[in-house]
Amino acid sequence: MKFDVAIIGSGLAGLSVALHLAENNKVAVISKRALLDGASNWAQGGIAAVLDSGDSHQQHIDDTLIAGAGLCDESATRFIVENGRAAIEWLIEQGVPFTPDASAELGFHLTREGGHSQRRIIHAADATGHAVQVTLEQKVRAHPNITLLEDHYAIDLITSKKVATGDTEPRCLGLYAKNVKTGKVLTLAADHTVLATGGAGKVYLYTTNPDSATGDGIAMAWRAGCRIANMEFIQFHPTCLYHPYAKSFLITEAIRGEGGVLKLPDTEGADAGQRFMPAHDERAELAPRDVVARAIDFEMKKRGLDHVDLDITHKSPEFLKEHFPTIYARCLELGIDITKQAIPVVPAVHFTCGGIVTDLNGRTDLPGLYAVGETAYTGLHGANRLASNSLLECVVVGRAAAKYIEQQEKPKAVPLPAWDESRVTDADEEVVISHNWDELRRFMWNYVGIVRTNKRLERAQHRIRLLKEEIDEYYAHFRISRDLLELRNLVQVASLIVESALSRHESRGLHYSQDYPETLAKALPTVLTPQRR
Repeated sequence: MKFDVAIIGSGLAGLSVALHLAENNKVAVISKRALLDGASNWAQGGIAAVLDSGDSHQQHIDDTLIAGAGLCDESATRFIVENGRAAIEWLIEQGVPFTPDASAELGFHLTREGGHSQRRIIHAADATGHAVQVTLEQKVRAHPNITLLEDHYAIDLITSKKVATGDTEPRCLGLYAKNVKTGKVLTLAADHTVLATGGAGKVYLYTTNPDSATGDGIAMAWRAGCRIANMEFIQFHPTCLYHPYAKSFLITEAIRGEGGVLKLPDTEGADAGQRFMPAHDERAELAPRDVVARAIDFEMKKRGLDHVDLDITHKSPEFLKEHFPTIYARCLELGIDITKQAIPVVPAVHFTCGGIVTDLNGRTDLPGLYAVGETAYTGLHGANRLASNSLLECVVVGRAAAKYIEQQEKPKAVPLPAWDESRVTDADEEVVISHNWDELRRFMWNYVGIVRTNKRLERAQHRIRLLKEEIDEYYAHFRISRDLLELRNLVQVASLIVESALSRHESRGLHYSQDYPETLAKALPTVLTPQRR
């Protein structure tokens, strides 16, 4: 199968690129599950952009730089912020049903989240990602130039190194993808390949991410020779619902933005029901996520708690049902009435701030290969992502990547080899995969969590080496499955996270080390290069 552009991933970044290119190009969107199964569909809070005359680009830039703890790339931040309004206007043109507000300048309600100095979060109640994804999905499904390959998972990229082209210049030529339903491996040739595969939250035991967030793009790009940056900065969302029957249900930052306060559980003891964030930071509940997550982690470990409480019962029931209908309904299903009861919450892995090194057109180190969204590292997020900047980055950089691709000359066609399964057999013991998957996620949670030490990181590194050996041997001898590929990618990503964390001899943003509690005077990104290993 031959395409002008192949896009791996179907979140906001991938669909944005597809729609911007589809008018003049033959585009494929490869999704390893259904189109709406990615992390974008789960996003609750909204999209940050300067949409009111009381706000300014400089204020949004300053808020981002402060949250990023000195590691944001200022030029990238400025580019993305200054193109924010155009991105929002494009989404409105597509028909995204943002929450209206007749009194607002743009006609839509703006909320505020932690780390923001102004109300600048445009949203669709508390299910913004879903509203955006459903709208774009309808457009993508209806477009005659877009081929949707749902339930197809990417195995690996095809590069000129793997094909006898006679060219000395490296280039990405496409990918291999397996049809989940038929088991057939497809060879997809593409002039341009875009990685929009999202983050890697599933490398940890507790995450707000969907099951698809297995770091596939990062691992594939690393194997193809691309640099990876800042993988030690894994954002833990402070408030994930704590309940035995709620799988990774996020409680949006906007709850705190609208006045929700964090308290110790209302049980026995002198501190029962006490608010604790003011003791940790003068910004209290509106501090950036790394500060709030560490504060919750501290209080839980100090007191032996399973969770803390997020209380917004002082707001009227009408307000809560209007602004947070998804959270209200889900909590009520579980026996929690947020109009009368505090919400039990714990931190959980939420966002991968590092990723594949790209420029502001989404270009990676490998010609013909691009990365957009959470899988990419543009420099916007620094050492800690400012709330609701992620969806903004997806649209702005997605649009820029599409514009750049449109301007490129068509490369010469190269015949690609079919996938070779002649020397492998069916797996004999699938339990090896499930056991290693569970072990990886548990020791990453215990050893590479919110607070780190060199000793814990070295333990994790030792276990990763052993797992990689087992998985590489398994991959070489048996037919691939989605579980095996995802585990292979997760172990590679875990290795990059631990190597990055060990190389940073300071505490900054989301990386907090008990061995190096001070912050160095000069902030430098961690950049790993495959060729030098």
